[in-house]
Amino acid sequence: MTANSHQYTWAGRFSEPVADLVKRYTASVDFDQRMWRQDIRASLAHARMLARQGIIAAADLADIERGMAVITEEIETGRFEWSLDLEDVHLNIEKRLTALVGDAGKRLHTGRSRNDQVATDIRLYLCDAIDDIQVLLKTFRGALLDLAEKEAATPMPGFTHLQVAQPVTFGHHMLAYFEMFGRDAERFADCRKRTARLPLGAAALAGTTYPIDRESVARELGFTGVCENSLDAVSDRDFAIEFCAACALLMMHISRLSEELVMWMSPRVGFIQIADRFCTGSSIMPQKKNPDVPELARGKTGRVYGQLLSLLTLMKAQPLAYNKDNQEDKEPLFDAVDTVTDTLRIFADMAGGIRVRADNMAAALRQGFATATDLADYLVKKGLPFRDAHEAVGHAVKAAEMKGVDLDGLTLDELRQFSPLIGDDVHAALTVAGSLAARNHLGGTAPEQVRAAVARARKHL
Repeated sequence: MTANSHQYTWAGRFSEPVADLVKRYTASVDFDQRMWRQDIRASLAHARMLARQGIIAAADLADIERGMAVITEEIETGRFEWSLDLEDVHLNIEKRLTALVGDAGKRLHTGRSRNDQVATDIRLYLCDAIDDIQVLLKTFRGALLDLAEKEAATPMPGFTHLQVAQPVTFGHHMLAYFEMFGRDAERFADCRKRTARLPLGAAALAGTTYPIDRESVARELGFTGVCENSLDAVSDRDFAIEFCAACALLMMHISRLSEELVMWMSPRVGFIQIADRFCTGSSIMPQKKNPDVPELARGKTGRVYGQLLSLLTLMKAQPLAYNKDNQEDKEPLFDAVDTVTDTLRIFADMAGGIRVRADNMAAALRQGFATATDLADYLVKKGLPFRDAHEAVGHAVKAAEMKGVDLDGLTLDELRQFSPLIGDDVHAALTVAGSLAARNHLGGTAPEQVRAAVARARKHL
């Protein structure tokens, strides 16, 4: 055995040390060290179980707890020396523990493998990440509610095919995004249920011969149960894929909102202004104010999609049980966590800095015959079949377009050319305020309903 090889836990089987290039190629410590807290938590829970079961002595447990306290302090203060030779976060911590407390540190790995150890650490890490994301989602959704309540009665065009369709309120529009991000919160909560299952005790793949108590470890770590099959326990990464899928859906919603923010901020539309701290200027054009944050969020959405695809591809051809391929699960997962948490944090702040330009929204409503459906509904209520009403209003729109006015710019006599059912009360139906007020039902855009929806949402949130 060479002088270099004895530092590896598997050195007894090998006759030469690992090549430097192979060390760099196979090591994960540069990125998986972020799981150090979860690794120590899981190791302490495992050690306490081993002591309760009489597998290690109480004195060993005391030494392990003492050593882990020292390691925690060293990592927190930046004094811990991470070694590429030791491959990953697990071996780095275990070797330091052994250096601190001797044989007790060597006994910690009794009844477990790095296979079930890493699977446990990732699940713990993801549970913590989901909890953080849920807090950020709640803050962001609260900011959307504040904006919706403030602009509950501010009319704006609703669009289909990017063409003016019907009047809505800006508050109603914001509540649509509140609903989307609410579904995201539900998905993360559901994902967490399947993530919070304990692999520890599966050992390498077949379980262990020691009389372990997996359920007690699960309870101590806050898991809701244990992985029932040892082969599946060490090789499953469904929970990570599911998490990235939830992240991809959330970022898709972020990207849809971003697209609208970019479009609305354009001077050609001018529906909103975003606070200066979320924008940048141009190196050559002094008049520019660019919405860089929502633009970049659109780009980062593709990045998260890529992480999901990476994990799906990683797992698609793996036989049971654990394979070294699985080391590649962490970087996509960590990047998805970082991207989503950073995006939510900045969007919650940015939502509070959106200023609505109601005058431009009102002007846009006068350009697209937004109350045409209201005129059709008016005729239906007078007894005309909807298809006939639809045709009559189509002719009215054509006449208004030729005259260069909106529908409410046509005189009563001009409107009556298209249906004798049109009476003196028709112009009340053609106003934006009348259109909004008429949709006074659950889920409708009437300001009264928007305020009621905000109140329900605050109670739920």
